Amino acid sequence: MPEPYAFSTQLYIDGRRADGESDKRVVVRNPATEEVVAEVAQSSVADVRRAIEAARRAFDEGPWPRMRWAERAAVLLRLAEELERRLPELVALNMAEAGSVRWLAESLQTRMPVAHLRDMAERVMPAFAWERPMDPTFAPGTAVFQGVVRREAFGVCALIPAYNFPFFLSMMKLIPALAAGCTVVLKPAPATPLESLLLGDFADAAELPAGVLNIVTGDAGAGRELTTHPMVDLVSFTGSDAVGRMVHSQAAGSTKKVILELGGKSASIVRADADLDGAVRAAFSGITTHAGQGCSLLTRSLVHASVHDEFVERLHTALAAVRVGDPADEATTMGPLISEAQRDKVEKLIRAGEEEGAGIVCGGGRPTGLDRGYFVEPTLFVDVDNAMTIARTEFFGPVGVVIPFRDDEEAVRIANDSPYGLSGAVWSADTVTAYELATRIRTGTVTINGGSAGVSPRTPFGGYKQSGLGREWGEFGLDEYLQTKSVNWAAR
Repeated sequence: MPEPYAFSTQLYIDGRRADGESDKRVVVRNPATEEVVAEVAQSSVADVRRAIEAARRAFDEGPWPRMRWAERAAVLLRLAEELERRLPELVALNMAEAGSVRWLAESLQTRMPVAHLRDMAERVMPAFAWERPMDPTFAPGTAVFQGVVRREAFGVCALIPAYNFPFFLSMMKLIPALAAGCTVVLKPAPATPLESLLLGDFADAAELPAGVLNIVTGDAGAGRELTTHPMVDLVSFTGSDAVGRMVHSQAAGSTKKVILELGGKSASIVRADADLDGAVRAAFSGITTHAGQGCSLLTRSLVHASVHDEFVERLHTALAAVRVGDPADEATTMGPLISEAQRDKVEKLIRAGEEEGAGIVCGGGRPTGLDRGYFVEPTLFVDVDNAMTIARTEFFGPVGVVIPFRDDEEAVRIANDSPYGLSGAVWSADTVTAYELATRIRTGTVTINGGSAGVSPRTPFGGYKQSGLGREWGEFGLDEYLQTKSVNWAAR
């Protein structure tokens, strides 16, 4: 690796490191080389329960939920300082376990979560309406009533992020939960646990009270314990829509609140008057960023028939120049998929597209000369109907489809004809029409002509339909981790 990286292979429960009760180990592999990066303690159900009980004690008896917001903000800022000090280690570790190319590891994967953390402590928490008075209410013949509306921590939270952005997704859940005064049990994905496990060291350095943050590992069994245990009040999950539905069902037995950030098959509408260079760059990014392993990436390009061929030609040229390989190589512009199983899934969907009659403009196989690592070529399909499997199923791989349309009505219909509703885009020189189209697209986020706030904490993130429930980031994310209580009294 370009730099040394540190990590822990132990669980973190009640402010202490622990090996766990199970003899089983979680093997973490570098997806670019297939080499073992580490073997991590595998949580038993008993370990998960100990973590939940520690979080419950910390919430019911500890100081964290009862601190003033300013006191919690001070701890979050200390945490931010520690993260900033050790960013090079996190970057190298992310490249090793998640397969990110360097620019992605240095930006969205690591620095952006720290920016969100600082924003929460410095902007959101000071301005948030933690408590506000109610207008006096007169009940004729009785009394005048007054009161306050309080926002209080939801309780014990189970946080379950996905493998693709391990540190980013863990922090996007942890930041609002801690800011709200909640206590948490964090269970990272089995494929990428190392960055999340390192958070225990950062918590110690920031002097976070014991039991407020607990970190366990594990597979479906550990997840099921978190989603069903009666001491857990809220579950926040990021992953596939199939597993998300399972999480929702499991949590319903004890009426937990559930926040779900699930899949996407986001459409980019390219009108005849669009800036083709910008639209092609967006489509290129949707296919190649983290090898397509991003739920909000634009993977369906809906292109007006009059510019369809030119769009495809430009995108083909850009994809042909992609350098696929090990992220440790500075020349690499696209890395691997996370695992052999994920590569198999992507290749199976590519074959399904061919069988359904779609045409492959470029890619479709494995890069030559890369005998190890879970690599797939950037792949572009044309002659695609929106009813095809490849237009409706999330690949989570470097594959995009181009679908022509004749008019705006057809474009909106195709964009909305999806089980998902996470992101979208409109490209047009007519910004008024572009805005009108954006309001009709049933997704949580729509960008116009590439004008995106990106992953700014000032914007809410979440989806419609099977893309999930709730919102994340900034004050919108904080709101999800708070209960609303009214306290009333008679004024006279």
